[in-house]
Amino acid sequence: MRMNSEELTKKLGRAVTAIWGDLPPSVQHELFESAARLSGSGTREQLAVFLHHRHPRTIESGKTARAVPEPDSLGG
Repeated sequence: MRMNSEELTKKLGRAVTAIWGDLPPSVQHELFESAARLSGSGTREQLAVFLHHRHPRTIESGKTARAVPEPDSLGG
């Protein structure tokens, strides 16, 4: 059975999510920025919270993630 590109992309995304906490921070950053660009406006914070719940360091702490607005370029 051949999978289409959407199915393959979903599987790759699940694989990345499964090993998220084991990836080097620089790779996490690049993947996050790429996903945020591809997802469009309004999903950056949702993506951050989603990944926060999958990182071993934040899972072990038991802290609840919340979306935090990014500072603007004027330092606010």
